[in-house]
Amino acid sequence: MKPALKRVYEPPSKSDGTRILIDRLWPRGLSKDKAHVDLWLKAIAPSTELRRWFGHDPEKWTEFQHRYRAELKANGDAVSELKAALADGPATLVYGARDEAHNDAVVLADYLATSNRSSRPSRTYFSR
Repeated sequence: MKPALKRVYEPPSKSDGTRILIDRLWPRGLSKDKAHVDLWLKAIAPSTELRRWFGHDPEKWTEFQHRYRAELKANGDAVSELKAALADGPATLVYGARDEAHNDAVVLADYLATSNRSSRPSRTYFSR
C-alpha cells in the first residue's frame, strides 16, 4: 500500500496521521507551527546534485525516477527509518513541490509500495 501524499502547504487534517516531511530543504515561507510536521527525514530526499539536475523539469521525469530509485536503493538506513515510521500507524508524506505529479514524493511512495511487495516472504501452498 502506498503512503498518503500531500503538499506541506495544504492544511493538515486528522486523517494525515503522522506528517513526515521528506524534503532536504525546509519549505519556503512556512513556519514550523503551520507545517505541523511530526518528523523530518532529510536523508530520504534526493541528493542535492540530483535535485538541482532535475529542477522539476517534466522532460527529465523518467530519468529522475531512475536516478532517485538508485539513490533510495543505496540509502537503506533512511528507507528503513521511514518504513519504521510508516509502520507506527497512519502517516502522510508531505513535500513542498508545486508539481503534484512530478516530484520526489511520488517516486518515494511508489518505491515503498514496490519494495514492500518484493520484501514480503512468499507463501507456498500445498494441496493434499
